[in-house]
Amino acid sequence: MEEGKRQKQVAGAIQTALNDIFLKLGLNHLQGGMVSISSVKVTPDLLEARIYLSLFQVADTNDCFKKIEAKAWEVKKHLADNMKHQLRRIPVLHFYLDDTLDYVFKMDEILKNL
Repeated sequence: MEEGKRQKQVAGAIQTALNDIFLKLGLNHLQGGMVSISSVKVTPDLLEARIYLSLFQVADTNDCFKKIEAKAWEVKKHLADNMKHQLRRIPVLHFYLDDTLDYVFKMDEILKNL
């Protein structure tokens, strides 16, 4: 099912706000690596947001996700402060690993070996 216009607008606004929040809370640099928000997908009812995180040169991805999940409530609180005039309800945040960068490097290595 294709995303609607409102879903895309809300996802873009959430992604922009989350980038600022991650910078403010120091979540963009963890364990000597860089954490960035690659995309945000919002359900049609706007009650859940799936945040896809791209991790670059992070030593332990599981530990990094645990730190982000531990701060999820604080992230949602800051998001609510930023978006309280734009949304009636702040969506539930779910964090996922975006492994497309790893996939690109793997495919590049396979193609080089051919």
